[in-house]
Amino acid sequence: MRFFDPEDEVLITHRKLPHWSQEGSVVFITWRTSDSMPKAIVDRWRAERNRWLVDHGIDPTLPQWRVHLQALPDELLAEFHDHFTSRWHHELDAGHGDCVLAQPEIAKIVHDSLLHFDGERYEMLGFVVMPNHVHLLATFSDKESMLTQCDSWKHFTAREIQRRLGTRGRFWQKDAFDHLVRHEAQYLRLRSYIAENPKKAGLVPGRALVWLK
Repeated sequence: MRFFDPEDEVLITHRKLPHWSQEGSVVFITWRTSDSMPKAIVDRWRAERNRWLVDHGIDPTLPQWRVHLQALPDELLAEFHDHFTSRWHHELDAGHGDCVLAQPEIAKIVHDSLLHFDGERYEMLGFVVMPNHVHLLATFSDKESMLTQCDSWKHFTAREIQRRLGTRGRFWQKDAFDHLVRHEAQYLRLRSYIAENPKKAGLVPGRALVWLK
């Protein structure tokens, strides 16, 4: 299993969020339904995050602000993730929106899609389908395939889910969050987070779907 190597080549793609990919390295990816985060919560979270970045010498308006963030000492990176990444996940777990992924037959569509090309286009290491979002750990054989595959997963599952529900419009939030895993200890923490996410969110059995290799 390979983890992020700062000395090796990294592909950084800028969309609404910057995306880092490195050939063969484990990546933690999260995407969410379009109704999963009220605008007021997003705006407040983003304002507080931007103040923290400015206080630590990073201009959040620059496209490459995450590059500067990754260059901070480990203790400041840990502080950032404790303050902002953890809070973001807590808000997702609060269950905003219609939470249609809590329906087992809908979650199964996502489950089957994530495993469809496992061992061919990517190696899936684990995932959880929560009521309004998805977390996964995977590796990709080349730097370019991560975003392409994420777009494919989201396009296919949105189409199938909306056909099942008889709905239209945007289903998934356009962009996703991804993080290259730095070392084994972090990988084990994220794997444990996936396994325990439904329980920590207070969900009753059957309202989330966990798969671990």
